[in-house]
Amino acid sequence: MPPVPPLFVLSIPPGSVGSSTSSQQGAFVCTQAAPQVYVLSFSSPPDNRLTPAFNSTFHLALDIIEQRLPKGVVITTSSITKFYSNGLDYEKAIADPNFFAGSLFPLWRRLITYPMPTVAMINGHAFAGGLMTAMFHDYRIMNPHKGFLCLNELDFGASLNPTMVSVFRVKLGMTTFRNMVLEARRYPALEALKEGIVDGLGGADETLAFIKEFKLVDKAQGTSYGTIKEELYREIIRDIDESAGHPQTVAARDLDRNRRNLEAKKRVDEYAVAVGAPRSKL
Repeated sequence: MPPVPPLFVLSIPPGSVGSSTSSQQGAFVCTQAAPQVYVLSFSSPPDNRLTPAFNSTFHLALDIIEQRLPKGVVITTSSITKFYSNGLDYEKAIADPNFFAGSLFPLWRRLITYPMPTVAMINGHAFAGGLMTAMFHDYRIMNPHKGFLCLNELDFGASLNPTMVSVFRVKLGMTTFRNMVLEARRYPALEALKEGIVDGLGGADETLAFIKEFKLVDKAQGTSYGTIKEELYREIIRDIDESAGHPQTVAARDLDRNRRNLEAKKRVDEYAVAVGAPRSKL
């Protein structure tokens, strides 16, 4: 039999792939793995970085499925075997004042409120923003033989804002989340399943079996699926919607942190004078 053609293909605009040295064109390819089960496979070499063009293409793919195809289940995965996603292009992301509020967070809001079940089929590494993106799906199935899940912001000195944090607070136990962020722990598949980070292990066959077992295609037919998710995840949605004011909040926290640090130095200097020790250098 000839191969079944994809339902649609969206090219990621040139120059937006994860490495400036890569000449390969990125794309999102939508196929149908079973009746009303849509597989959205992305490839943005070398490691599926969440660039503005990647995010907008992802968003458009979700729109096309909702508006043009019968209701069903959306599986997202990577056609790059080593990576589901390696997260942001961090230096470029923090240099772009519109990236978070205008690109990344709208994609995450679309995922968390999507009016059909969504499953991240994690085929390889999902680090930092890549793991966050998987967490904004309803379910996660992980390759048991390859890849780690990790929030490694601690390793490269990045902070976490409320939009990034709330999805983990809602979906995971606090001990697991603490170990993720304060130890930058890398979770292989079996440990990720034990900690409740993923819902199952396997690849395409296991993901389809999971969808069938929980009758997710049937669940998608209800008119209230999306609105129920909006209430279920209202804390997460609130943090996304309030993210526009986050820079001002961070600035205020920085000022307060500096004030407290100066007060601490003053107290230590007063103690030093009292015991005859030298004062600290500011």
